[in-house]
Amino acid sequence: MAIMNDISQNRKRFGTAPVFFTAISTILGAILFLRFGFAVGTLGFWGVVLIILVGHAVTIPTALAISEIATNKKVEGGGEYFIISRSFGLNIGGTIGLALYLSQAISVAFYVIAFTEAFEFLFNYFASELQITLPRQIISVPAMIGLSYVILKKGANLGVKALYIVVGVLLLALLLFFLGKPFGASEGTFVIGESGLRNMPDFFLVFAIIFPAFTGMTAGVGLSGDLKKPSKSIPLGTLLATFTGMIMYLFVIWKLATSASPDDLVGHQLIMGKIAVGGAIIIPLGLAASTISSALGSIMVAPRTLQALASDHSLPSERINQWLKAAKGADNEPQHATLITCIIALLFVALGNVNAVAGIISMFFMVTYGSLCLISFLNHFGSSPSYRPSFKSKWYFSLLGFLASIWIMFRISSVYAIAAIVVMILVYLFMNRYHRDRQGLSGIFINSLFQLNRNLQVFLQKKGKKQRELDWRPSAICISSDSFNRTRAFDMLNWISYKYGFGTYIHRIHGYFSHDSSERASHELIKLREQFDSLKHHVYLDTLISPSYTSALAQAIQVPGISGMENNLVLFEFAQDNPHNLPEIIDNLSMIHAGNFDLGILRSSPREIDFRNEIHIWIRRSDYENANLMILLSFIILGHPDWKKSNIKIFEVYQPYDLLAVKERVHQLIHTGRLPITKKNLEWIQADPQIPFHTLVTQHSADAALCLVGFNMSRIKHDGSRVFSEYGDLGNILFVNSHKQIDIQ
Repeated sequence: MAIMNDISQNRKRFGTAPVFFTAISTILGAILFLRFGFAVGTLGFWGVVLIILVGHAVTIPTALAISEIATNKKVEGGGEYFIISRSFGLNIGGTIGLALYLSQAISVAFYVIAFTEAFEFLFNYFASELQITLPRQIISVPAMIGLSYVILKKGANLGVKALYIVVGVLLLALLLFFLGKPFGASEGTFVIGESGLRNMPDFFLVFAIIFPAFTGMTAGVGLSGDLKKPSKSIPLGTLLATFTGMIMYLFVIWKLATSASPDDLVGHQLIMGKIAVGGAIIIPLGLAASTISSALGSIMVAPRTLQALASDHSLPSERINQWLKAAKGADNEPQHATLITCIIALLFVALGNVNAVAGIISMFFMVTYGSLCLISFLNHFGSSPSYRPSFKSKWYFSLLGFLASIWIMFRISSVYAIAAIVVMILVYLFMNRYHRDRQGLSGIFINSLFQLNRNLQVFLQKKGKKQRELDWRPSAICISSDSFNRTRAFDMLNWISYKYGFGTYIHRIHGYFSHDSSERASHELIKLREQFDSLKHHVYLDTLISPSYTSALAQAIQVPGISGMENNLVLFEFAQDNPHNLPEIIDNLSMIHAGNFDLGILRSSPREIDFRNEIHIWIRRSDYENANLMILLSFIILGHPDWKKSNIKIFEVYQPYDLLAVKERVHQLIHTGRLPITKKNLEWIQADPQIPFHTLVTQHSADAALCLVGFNMSRIKHDGSRVFSEYGDLGNILFVNSHKQIDIQ
């Protein structure tokens, strides 16, 4: 046991310093030495201050988000990838993780190529004295090979030790730069209060050049698997590096603005060497130190991201996953992942130019930072009891970071932003295909949806009953014991609730509540979900255990719907060819009606519905109160994709003495748009005492896909089940009763 503890302790060997130095060495990297002078010369002091502020609108919220998440849960190997994958799920996390890894690996090449700029004097000497144009690869390829040898042979331990040395050289170079004197005739010409903005149309062009300097603040997070206390080292190291880097940037641009003219700043790539004490030597050394330290940081972090991806089986081949996640020695060095990273970086170094992919690399980094901020925001919004970080940011910082990431992506380059998003979507679809077993989003979205639903329910309840009556929409509930025998009740509820309303389908289980019946209810709910899973529906499914149909109805109608508003429509169903449950439906109608519910009773036909046929609405003088509800329900049903080729036809059955008044009322509704049909969809039928109403319906609606017929409670008391059974073989009929007339708005 003691030996195992020692090994475990060796594996977790780093403290806060490596996190800080890995991040700060990347922040104060090649861009600082090679591009800040150009930026100040182009935009002026205040223009670059604005760039720093805009850039840190992403980096500071991201640093705060990482710090917060790292103090809530144990962050293992993989750094940013681990956080994203454990928050958004392995498929989304794997997609972003692969993009992040490639960005980190290619960044190694970017820094090694930038390292060659420190030898500009050598290339100039050969070009001017010997007329030989040396390729940059004469320096970059051996440097990359040497760097790969050091990391593969000695691992991160030597990398961290070397990091301390190169950071020391970097800080010395910056110190001598600040001690330097103005270059040329610029001394005393800069007044900070009188310095204005220049060339602002080029702001985002310059921003795109400068932004990679800001991407280093999360570099140290990739060492998470090697930290003794990630919850302490990640927040402290990351935040300290972020704010230190921002302050250093401000001092550097102030020094540049006060020490050289705009023309000199734009014209000399290594203008810092003209200003610093001993700049001809120390600034190239500082550039070399900054680029090598950045390359060291990236070459330590990238393999650990790849190793974590392989450990989660994110790659399509299990043999590749097993090979890449293999570790060497007690320090758990990702040797195989490091080898692949070195090969990728060496390939781009040999090509000599990473500009073709640099834009997309920045986009991948932006997606990563935006994702981290979104995770923090969703955790705040979701209010999960398990989210209790010891370091707390503010939700509005996280939201700002997420929105700023998206905005900046498209301001830098819409083409690169769209390309990056398309690439990530394709990778996600591919990953989903071979990892179907882990589809879906993680608990962070469930918590957020739960919180949103909770707030919406309370809001809808507070909104009040009056508004719901003015703008009626169905909140329907259906209880059935025949769920596994026929699905027409579910279909009708789905059509009603799909686009405009809410539906709750309850499968009733006969019996008393017990352990066995509860187990049965859980099992049948799973079967129910599987049965309807292939359908496009917006129905909430549940089960209810009750010894009688009446008690089941009494329980169900007293519970608010999932929409947060009270249920207002109860849907029943019986089979035309076997109406065994019709008597118990009729027995309970008075109870439902007493609760002021609207009623729908579906007589389902065994024949298939031809959705190309019409929906027929039958309106009589005796049930005018039901007319508007039938019309609304018809249009609501048409909102479902199944009914997209159908239309509505209304049959008005009138008495001769009523014709003018009825026509005037209907035409007025059509004219004002409150009845959204045309006159050609309306047919007038004069009532004939010799022809029963149900005969008219069967004659005119034999081919209808669905008929809606009104009924009233007084006739139920007199005629009972005959009200619903006298339509022969007509097909599917929805009988409708409105507890009061609804206004069509």
